[in-house]
Amino acid sequence: MIEFSYSTNGEVQNDVEWVLSGVWSGKNLPINKKFSEPFSKLNAAKNFTGEKGDLFSFSLNPHTLVGLLGLGDKTKMKSEDLRRLASKIFKGILSKKFKKVAIDFHSFEISKDVTVTAKILGEAFLLSSYVFDKYKSEKKKTVLPEICFIVKGKAIQNKIEQTLAKVQIVTDGVCFARTIINEPPNILNSLTLASTVEKDIKAATKGSSSVKIKILNKQQIQKERMNLLLSVNKGSAFEPRVVHLTYTPKKKATKHVVLVGKGLTFDSGGYSLKSGTGMMNMKFDMAGAATMYAAFRNAVLLKSPYKITCLLGITDNMISSRATTPDSIIVGRNGKTVEILNTDAEGRLVLGDVLDYGCEQEPDVILDAATLTGACVAALGAEVCGLMGNDQKLMDKLMACAKSENEYVWQLPLIDEHRTDIKSNIADLKNIGSGNAGAQKAAVFLEEFIKKDKGIAWAHFDIAGVGDSQSHLPYCPEKGASGVMIRTLTNYLTH
Repeated sequence: MIEFSYSTNGEVQNDVEWVLSGVWSGKNLPINKKFSEPFSKLNAAKNFTGEKGDLFSFSLNPHTLVGLLGLGDKTKMKSEDLRRLASKIFKGILSKKFKKVAIDFHSFEISKDVTVTAKILGEAFLLSSYVFDKYKSEKKKTVLPEICFIVKGKAIQNKIEQTLAKVQIVTDGVCFARTIINEPPNILNSLTLASTVEKDIKAATKGSSSVKIKILNKQQIQKERMNLLLSVNKGSAFEPRVVHLTYTPKKKATKHVVLVGKGLTFDSGGYSLKSGTGMMNMKFDMAGAATMYAAFRNAVLLKSPYKITCLLGITDNMISSRATTPDSIIVGRNGKTVEILNTDAEGRLVLGDVLDYGCEQEPDVILDAATLTGACVAALGAEVCGLMGNDQKLMDKLMACAKSENEYVWQLPLIDEHRTDIKSNIADLKNIGSGNAGAQKAAVFLEEFIKKDKGIAWAHFDIAGVGDSQSHLPYCPEKGASGVMIRTLTNYLTH
């Protein structure tokens, strides 16, 4: 864990090994006076123009190096630009193995509100420090440095400290989600995932009475008539689980939000077997559950004003003599019959039953997240999350939250032709549509399990592309779980 400290007198402490100061480009470089004199004496100084990403290093004294980081045109710097730039620099700091680094905080300010810059820098450093090397026999030794912010006075320190405390909660949630997504399927199954979530929420909340925990076993799932979920589980060596978490704030809640996550700990495709390459990385098929749990965890620790229920449908999708075959017809929890034409379209079956169960919790809003369709990746690329739903006001709010957190979301349309296409000739619904628009046709299938008479606003996040390997984001691992969309959901749940 990174330790943050502060220097409020503007001085670089004696034990600092490297100090980083931002410099905006322009005719007169705004270099901190502490560093301008030794900088001006260097012949190479004339070559430094403050262009974005340029790094100029020199010795401040026999013990401390200075890095002047070019930030470019201040009028063009955006929050995400600074987050990415700070992440790249932090990874460079890690490679140098410095034990204590100072940050000339005010040289990086992009807003009059110091908490804006503090949030960006905190996220950049904490998210970039994540490593998953649990199964490496030779672990790479990473020295996480103490980071000392040089700030103007105690009052500013207090604001930054309060901001970083919140950032630490959110990034801890993101990193926890990354870890459970990265766990291999021979370790993480439906039973171990459910127990891991239970142990973590108890530890994170210190057993707070504001959070209630219920884990439905197979017998209880059968009593709840979740036949679609059970059909996916039929070929598994492990019983399914539904994790049911409820947070109730101390003050009267103004809204009740239900979060639903797809928790496929491994997806072989069932009898509609995936190809060898298509089956690799299917441990990531529980990223929706990890995303929703992390958002719930963050919202609880940040004392959300809303009542929040988190429901995780957990199983794997395997093959055995008992496994569900294509052409089967199953009765969903909502009473609708579903013709299963493709057993690899299993996530929507799990989500359908859990969404119906979620509607009975009487929410105002229900959100689901799932690595649901390759079609979403084909439509939007691996960098953009697909968003669909039944309430434009909710869509607009979620897109505003994503924009605030600099995460990419794009709304896809749901039209009556999509709804018609998932009607079966011999049952109420079929679990795949024909032709293109597979992401939307999966979404309108889920929509069938949202109780229309209750007026519930619903949104679906298809995170198939953004859930892992976001190598264009320097604060995400190049390979492995990303945790993208957790910050967006946390924003929604806490504002």
